[in-house]
Amino acid sequence: MPDFVNRTEELARLRDLYDSDDAELAVIFGRRRLGKTALVKESLTEYDDAVVYQAKQKTSALQLQQFIDTATESHPGVARIREDWDEILGYLAEQDAIIVLDEFPYLVEQDESLPSVLQAMFDYELDDSVATFVLVGSSISMMEDAALLGNSPLYGRSSLKLDVRQLPFGAAMEFFNDAYTPEKQLLTWGVFGGVPYYLEEVSPDATLAENIQRTILSRHGTLHDEPDYVLRMELTEPTRYFSILEAIAGGNTSRNEIAGTTGIDYNQLSKYLNRLSRLRLVDQHVPITEQKERSKRSRYRIRDPFFRFWFHFVYGTGEQYDELGAEAYKALIEPELADFVSHSFEDLCCSALRTLYPEHTITNTGQWWYGEHEIDVVGLTTGETLIVGECKFQQSPLGYDALSNLQDHADELRWSPQNGGDRVVEYALFSRSGFKQSVEEATSQRDNLRLFTVNDVVNALTENEA
Repeated sequence: MPDFVNRTEELARLRDLYDSDDAELAVIFGRRRLGKTALVKESLTEYDDAVVYQAKQKTSALQLQQFIDTATESHPGVARIREDWDEILGYLAEQDAIIVLDEFPYLVEQDESLPSVLQAMFDYELDDSVATFVLVGSSISMMEDAALLGNSPLYGRSSLKLDVRQLPFGAAMEFFNDAYTPEKQLLTWGVFGGVPYYLEEVSPDATLAENIQRTILSRHGTLHDEPDYVLRMELTEPTRYFSILEAIAGGNTSRNEIAGTTGIDYNQLSKYLNRLSRLRLVDQHVPITEQKERSKRSRYRIRDPFFRFWFHFVYGTGEQYDELGAEAYKALIEPELADFVSHSFEDLCCSALRTLYPEHTITNTGQWWYGEHEIDVVGLTTGETLIVGECKFQQSPLGYDALSNLQDHADELRWSPQNGGDRVVEYALFSRSGFKQSVEEATSQRDNLRLFTVNDVVNALTENEA
């Protein structure tokens, strides 16, 4: 299993900051388990004198003393400075140090003046310094209050803001060193997603069933209560948020459906959905031809595959998995898994589209729906071509009816080329289990239909992210 994967752009941008001729401030944020600390440590492998302090929930006095102890290892002169954040940080800035304050929100909890101390330093004291301050935080709301929003003390002072998100598919699969077939890669992604901490818990030598049983379904599994832990660390009153996420995972994706399922008043729902959106846990999904601000056909979806899996299969099940024991996966997960993973398969097919159609400049990819009509994959281009696709993640070969339905749905999609000409539609079929002979024959008789297997999609994603 690799020690560190991907994040190439983030590493380069951090190192550019370290080598800058000016004092710099970087703000790194994102929810827990995404590898923010590992990213910073990797960026510092060639910088020996950096001060990296990981804060904990302790008193301000203890935090300051432990920071001094850490800083003294590379900058012994700190021990002679008065024990005060302003004095200590000012001294390190004079030494042109790289100072990393990891879990910065824990420091702010105990000393609310700290962001203002840093603000004053950047405004008045660092003209002759080339120090770099790196603030890292898992509490997105507190990072926004301290450094990101317009009314925060450090707003406008940072040279770099890194919103760390889950790894893309190709990078995530590096954790398994080619041990998985393309199909197993897709299934694993559909359950565990691209969060490094979750992927580290997956054994490349075990079956998917064994990994799910051991890490998630077992009451003692390392990921059994993971979403509960993450949400309770961020939300002071999580009950309603849990209900909303459970409703979305269960297929209630419109505002009306969420309100009806949870019992939360429709007019109050926005503040909860907006909060979950700010935490990067849900997003508002609209047909590709519409804008989020104007669409009346919004659907909400859970962004992280693991959270979606947990709320769909685990949340609220009590002792059920314990009672079933080793049979839990086979009895409750396996019958639904292919249908569950199909949503992730659709998203990955969209991500692969630009690589699969290199002859077109695709400006946007996504899904489309209107009434009874729905298209899994849509690619809008700068030319006259509209690409539409159907995805089937099932055990049986894809039949001609899928193509027929796709053509009917495409007829209802309203899109015109930017140049005002007539549109040209290209059709794509994506299948886990191959294609029936009727589909193969149709492909040989027309030049606007292409067939893609799981291998094709995985290869395209890997190539695209290389």
